[in-house]
Amino acid sequence: MGQTTWVHRGARMVMRPLARTRVTPNQVTTVRLLTGIAAAAAFAMGERSWDIVGGTVFVLSAFLDRADGELARLTGRTSIGGDRYDLLCDAASNMMAFTAIGIGLARGPLGLAAVALGLVSAIAIATGMWIADRLNHAGDEVIGTSTFDPDDALFIVGPAAWFGALDILLVAGAIGAPIFCLYAASRYRRRARAAAPLESD
Repeated sequence: MGQTTWVHRGARMVMRPLARTRVTPNQVTTVRLLTGIAAAAAFAMGERSWDIVGGTVFVLSAFLDRADGELARLTGRTSIGGDRYDLLCDAASNMMAFTAIGIGLARGPLGLAAVALGLVSAIAIATGMWIADRLNHAGDEVIGTSTFDPDDALFIVGPAAWFGALDILLVAGAIGAPIFCLYAASRYRRRARAAAPLESD
């Protein structure tokens, strides 16, 4: 399922020409991290124009999150180390973005509560991503369909920034991300319990 979504298909099309070059998947992942940092810096400014910039750069960064894996598969360069680096950069980029959104919105009606909401969203998203990654490697997809991956929900950050709805996004993230995290943790725990008797035999 994971590599047949519309976003993955688009990323594969974009990466296919690069498969014949010296560009490596880890280089694409590094650009993903750098664009994630740039998006966070823009969001932290707390200004409408910078929010638009941040949203645009974040969408690019999220797309590169798919692109590095597609390039790895196209070139046969998949590795455990690359997968771990990818997960680390993804978690860091998303955490920085939501924390920065909270910092930027602290100047508005939400006040310092925005910072708290941003931190809750950031931590829950990163934790949920890690648990979902562990489940996926065990062959247990958390949620999704053949054309949609749970991570695709992060693309909503772009439109939310463009249309001035980052405050709504932040509140929704602070509620939805912990719920997803708890759901994934529950799945992970059930799977671990089911596997325990087999490992002891």
